[in-house]
Amino acid sequence: MDLLITNLLSPIVLAFVLGIVAGLIKSELELPDAVLKLLSIYLLLSIGLKGGVELAKTSFAEVGALIGVAVALTIAIPLAAFVVLRRLARFDAANAAAVAAHYGSVSSVTFLAAMSFANAMGDQAPGYMTAVVAIMEWAVIVALVLGRWSMGRAEGAMDLRGLAVETLRGRGVLLLTGGMVIGLLISDNGWNQIAPVYDDLFRGLLMIFLLEMGMSAARQLRSFAQVGAFMTTFAILMPIVNGAIGVALGALIGLGVGGSFVLGAVCASASYIDAPAACRAALPQANPGIYLTASLGVTFPFNMLAGLPLYWQLASWLAG
Repeated sequence: MDLLITNLLSPIVLAFVLGIVAGLIKSELELPDAVLKLLSIYLLLSIGLKGGVELAKTSFAEVGALIGVAVALTIAIPLAAFVVLRRLARFDAANAAAVAAHYGSVSSVTFLAAMSFANAMGDQAPGYMTAVVAIMEWAVIVALVLGRWSMGRAEGAMDLRGLAVETLRGRGVLLLTGGMVIGLLISDNGWNQIAPVYDDLFRGLLMIFLLEMGMSAARQLRSFAQVGAFMTTFAILMPIVNGAIGVALGALIGLGVGGSFVLGAVCASASYIDAPAACRAALPQANPGIYLTASLGVTFPFNMLAGLPLYWQLASWLAG
């Protein structure tokens, strides 16, 4: 319960709640489009940079099997979510891709909570698990490619080469990928030179961004209500299935209880920090009231309250 309260009372979550309140009472508060675009560019580049820096600190020989599993999950999770939403819920390509991006990507708060949970249980997870989080951020790009491909097919355009070029030209993919490459190439000294901007300011600017996302979600609550029953079920079952798969794969490659548990928690998490910036930039037609309310309003509290103990019990059981 203390863990749940601590996470739900974090500044970024409270900023989102304030945005919902502002939207529900029809406040005069609004952010100019130019400010929103600038925030999107900053957040996407910052996410890519930090992901690349974390990857540069790991040895491939040490974490080869784990990286292979992470790459497979980065493709499989958003693909599975996209197919389920398209086939069962009959979502349009943009909204299915946006939701898939959130559930394929990782909630850093859930990851940190899982690391703390494992430490409190006396079986600390390996420190290089951070690299898994950085790798699985690419799930956002996988989901965006799926969305672009599906929308192009519906319009009769099946040029995969053109789709690849168009996707790479997009602001979201370009900044995420380019930032990742830069983060891999720069040294610690190079990162220290830009850290005050891309690290120290990140959470504060993210609060402003989530304030606006909260207002957007409040304005779209009617659209979310139309698919609310399905999305509520999806937002609970999807993390359970993904978490179980992640724990099982972690046990299979010998991560131990702590490592398997954290991998499961990472797979079960849904991003409400990184993915909204990418979807806002690359899929502006997608409804924030669906993807952000599901990830932040249902999956996040479920993982904090019941998911983490569930994944820990499964990891312990698999370890005998």
